[in-house]
Amino acid sequence: MYPIVKKRVLNPTVTLMEIEAPLVARKALPGQFIIFRIDEEGERIPLTIAGYDREKGTVTIIFQKVGYTTEKLDTLNEGDALMDFVGPLGEPSHTEGVKRAAVIGGGLGVAIAYPQAKALHEAGCEVDLIVGFRNEELIILKDELTAACTELTVMTDDGSNGNKGFVTQALQQKLEAGKEYDEVIAIGPLPMMRAVCDLTRPYGVKTIVSMNPIMIDGTGMCGGCRVTVGGETKFACVDGPDFDGHLIDWDEAIARSRMFRPEEAQAKEKLHKCRRDAMIDNAVKGGA
Repeated sequence: MYPIVKKRVLNPTVTLMEIEAPLVARKALPGQFIIFRIDEEGERIPLTIAGYDREKGTVTIIFQKVGYTTEKLDTLNEGDALMDFVGPLGEPSHTEGVKRAAVIGGGLGVAIAYPQAKALHEAGCEVDLIVGFRNEELIILKDELTAACTELTVMTDDGSNGNKGFVTQALQQKLEAGKEYDEVIAIGPLPMMRAVCDLTRPYGVKTIVSMNPIMIDGTGMCGGCRVTVGGETKFACVDGPDFDGHLIDWDEAIARSRMFRPEEAQAKEKLHKCRRDAMIDNAVKGGA
């Protein structure tokens, strides 16, 4: 079992947890991920490692409540434990030789962008970190992000933080102003990463994206995480999750990401029904 030693609500839909997992913490590197199960009946869910403490033997994960399992995970508290916590999996991010970088994070992708920006910054790289959220209420990790870069730009779709626009607009302004990067790293929703790649392609800037499709076994055997890169089939769990964004077949990747939406909606409704029934039972017992 893997105890939850810390739980922190970052915004109404996003939660941070610190998990006691010494063997994973010992070898974890930025860009890698873990696969967890809550209990024997739980599904396997991949989450990118948001941080680790080798001395404490803990690994930090950040998740958004978007489906049955993440909704259920959010009901757990400090002192509870996960049944399985496997990792680190995947290839770590490669930061060697990068002197100037733009790291782009959108929504929950900010939690993945943070450790990558931090690793680059600590290696002496000049890092422009650009992150985007729907509104000011959803902004997470602002202090941590500020410390992990040379310059932080926070965009909101509605402008509620005083900086309206998308991450691509902020990146475009920097490129048009003559800013040069050895590498752009984009992490977030597939359409956002695709838009970043479309923007950087004419500038000839190497652009790395983090592909986190459906993963089941984490070893490449199931084939669920396959993605076409440069006309070749790759598996995100063993070949990635980082790939050259200019070589991704984005139409295919986006279509595959939408395949199981009906099943995801059914699972979420199941959880809501269980909660509703439990509330009714408790109300009946309380009135008895």
